[in-house]
Amino acid sequence: MSHQSDLISTDIDAYLAQHENKELLRFLTCGNVDDGKSTLIGRLLHDSKMIYEDQLAAVLADSVKSGTTGTGKIDLALLVDGLQAEREQGITIDVAYRYFSTATRKFIIADTPGHEQYTRNMATGASTCDLAIILIDARYGVQTQTKRHSFIASLLGIQHIIVAINKMDLMSYSETTFNEIKQTYLDFTSTLDLQDICFIPMSALDGDNVVNTSENMPWYTGETLMAALNSIEIANDHNFNDARFPVQYVNRPNLDFRGFCGTVASGVFRKGDLITALPSGKSTKIKSIVTYDGDLDEAFPPMAVTLTLEDEIDISRGDMLIGKEQQAPIVADKFKATIVWMTEKALTPGRQYILKLATRSVSGSIALIHHRIDVNTLEHHDAQDLQLNEIGSCTVAVNAPVVFDAYKNNKGTGAFIIIDRLTNGTVGAGMITGACDEQNLLPVSTEERATRYSQKPTAIALNGVTSKDSAYLLERKLFDNGHATTVLETQNSALIVAIKNAGLVCLCVNYSADLADISFNTDLQSLDDIYSALKEQHIIY
Repeated sequence: MSHQSDLISTDIDAYLAQHENKELLRFLTCGNVDDGKSTLIGRLLHDSKMIYEDQLAAVLADSVKSGTTGTGKIDLALLVDGLQAEREQGITIDVAYRYFSTATRKFIIADTPGHEQYTRNMATGASTCDLAIILIDARYGVQTQTKRHSFIASLLGIQHIIVAINKMDLMSYSETTFNEIKQTYLDFTSTLDLQDICFIPMSALDGDNVVNTSENMPWYTGETLMAALNSIEIANDHNFNDARFPVQYVNRPNLDFRGFCGTVASGVFRKGDLITALPSGKSTKIKSIVTYDGDLDEAFPPMAVTLTLEDEIDISRGDMLIGKEQQAPIVADKFKATIVWMTEKALTPGRQYILKLATRSVSGSIALIHHRIDVNTLEHHDAQDLQLNEIGSCTVAVNAPVVFDAYKNNKGTGAFIIIDRLTNGTVGAGMITGACDEQNLLPVSTEERATRYSQKPTAIALNGVTSKDSAYLLERKLFDNGHATTVLETQNSALIVAIKNAGLVCLCVNYSADLADISFNTDLQSLDDIYSALKEQHIIY
């Protein structure tokens, strides 16, 4: 490996200690399809001598088999495109992670897909990164996916952007082309929250300006990609001002020890500091900061530690310990957020989900979708729901108060995921933009209530000798399955209309069939038959 020193042969413990203490940089590659993201990573690993000989031989054999780069030329994209479907189609589908290090830093690379249908994968890969490399094909310039990924990088608070203008060899290494693409990109991102942007012309296939300086572009006097990755300053990206410690686990091994375990999300905690537990508001001081290697005087992000306190106060998993500072977090059961939707079944206001914010899990729903964001033009559009890969500004309501900060101030306490209650799968991700103004909330609509209970407001006439008993049995079955329903033993049409307007399912006993939406004869149809018919006609779902 290129970064190995004499220590590895003379003092292995010292070498491992040196390697362990290197700064870690997480970055991702993103951009349009066929911009060369996987090839760039392969070239980065190849030219920095981070590939073992057996890996190189295997990739060379695969290159000959696929024939994508010509006779005798290695296809370095195969280093990261490991799935069979990826190799067959020549695209990236899943996020691939690779690890390497230099003399000064350790790196984790996330190679993310370029296709629009895999936008959720790109957002997932970007969520933990410090830096994004956005590739642009010099032949085509800034494309739709370039804008999409730049917007998502901005949304996720990635503070450092390297715009790699690739395939310069196909444009005769033209400085004019480079400058035109650079200006177009800067014009688009002028309204985005992107501060540190660096532009590098390169050819990932031939290695120009990746690790080694290109002789084909003497007009470019900036750093190569590897030099930029080694020199970009990320130490100050963490929030060291606002002390936040989400409690993950209460450690009680014996009668003499009670510690609160977790990872410092932001700020600095010191022994003897006054801290407050939220949402209870109880205060005490830090007695000790415990780790496996011994007690510490202070802890800062992203250290995982155990805090012991001077006083016995009630603290549980999901609570948050904060320091004494001017910028206190918000404690509320409603907040505004930008949500990226990640599943085929649309996000609909009113439907119940599980929201996981830091170490706290709480049930809740999307109370209102303010607008959907067109990530290509950044325009806002009215929306009743959010489809797969769409991004929207929403008001979120949870069933118990949570502690949070705005995402731009604190990633650790301003981000959350949305979990489906039935499948337990992650269906969305959100970034909190701030507290919610209660005065702007709209009253509960019929559609919201119907969505909450997964049903269509309907008047169902049940006729027959057994209709009364069947109605109450059907009500119980619907109720047990999460639907809102009521039995009506009267001929009052106005009451039925009111019940339907409230979003409920009304079971009318011995009611005129022509005044109801659907009717059943309980003497001829069993309870299970009626329930199945309601599902088939999408009255309940």
